[in-house]
Amino acid sequence: GKFKTMEAQRPSFVVGSPSIIRNTEAAVFNAQLRRSQPKIGRSFAGLRTRNAVDGVQPVPKSQDRTRQVTFEVSCSSVAPRKVLVIGGTRFSGVYLVKALQDAGHEVTLFNRGKTPMPKLHNETESAFERRMKEIRTIVGDRKSADSIRSALQYEKFDVIYDNNGREAKDTKPLADLFADKIEHYIYMSSAGTYKMDDSSLPYRESDPVDPKSRHKGKFESEEYLRSIKIPFTSVRPTYIYGPENYNEVEAWFFHRIYAGRPVPIPGHGQHVTGMGHVVDLADAMVKIIGNPKVQGQIYNIQGDRYVTFDGLARACAEAMGKGDIDIVHYNPKDFNFGKRKAFPFRLQHFFTDISKAVNELDWTPKYSLVEGLADSYWNDYVSKALAGKVSPDFSTDDEILAKAGKVPAAV
Repeated sequence: GKFKTMEAQRPSFVVGSPSIIRNTEAAVFNAQLRRSQPKIGRSFAGLRTRNAVDGVQPVPKSQDRTRQVTFEVSCSSVAPRKVLVIGGTRFSGVYLVKALQDAGHEVTLFNRGKTPMPKLHNETESAFERRMKEIRTIVGDRKSADSIRSALQYEKFDVIYDNNGREAKDTKPLADLFADKIEHYIYMSSAGTYKMDDSSLPYRESDPVDPKSRHKGKFESEEYLRSIKIPFTSVRPTYIYGPENYNEVEAWFFHRIYAGRPVPIPGHGQHVTGMGHVVDLADAMVKIIGNPKVQGQIYNIQGDRYVTFDGLARACAEAMGKGDIDIVHYNPKDFNFGKRKAFPFRLQHFFTDISKAVNELDWTPKYSLVEGLADSYWNDYVSKALAGKVSPDFSTDDEILAKAGKVPAAV
């Protein structure tokens, strides 16, 4: 059905929601979660975790607990570079390009020329137009070695950001072309490369990868870059969220809470995950330029806290200015959804240690989880919902809720 309309009145949310787990000592987790769990999946109680920050102080927060969430990146003292961004017109690439420009770098995009650059919510039209005039775009197909060679063989850049390489065969032509004439090759990898092991968390950069992961092409790309001795750095984010997110991450929760529906969460709801705001990711990636410590290194990027699935649902409600929500747990083995996706997260503990990035990139996440979710909701989701531009599929929810006696199954 259609979403109900609502008045977009921003809530006064509290920074530092108690539903979020701070990225520090293992005892915090076990104290919170050492209670009886439904026999679905593995319980978090008793899980051995590592100190995720190794003495790094928590990110300082403003004393103003209702501060406006804005897009800011640290000003750079690094000399301007000529930067090539592969892609650059969708979600994380959009924020990266703006962060690079704000730091004074000269940006060129290489993409198929099919997706226009969107204006960010806090930019004026005139500022956006001025910024667009400073960006050069070279049209080509990054999956075609011939296209890369013909479009880029005579170009000179100091730094390359490979934002959308999924397989080593995609990375190879670009890396080979610039191997001996580039200062830095910065690769967007994924924390999804780690081998699942909930006996020792959070995941660190030195942990083994999963050769069967759907992200194995990311790891293979990292290995290829290392083998050809190109000066590279790889970034492994967890779940990235924020305005303009085309992946159904935070929006999955927004859909259900906005519509006043129960939120069906698989398992016991205590699986713990890591989330990172897209602005914090862009800030970290820009800080790689000109840093002599980072060549040949891999960095995990996410926020400075972890959160359970249940806690994430409550954090979304808090960011939206809503009250209590109805969370319904279910056993996913009781259903056959086919190719339909009932939940957007891995049903496992999935979070990383960011202390290496904090220490070596001189970087700290700026967004608390609730602030970041509020940014995504009020500066993106609300306008799209009111304009009728969101059309969630609740068919799997209806099956789950019908079995739980909540609502009748969809006809």
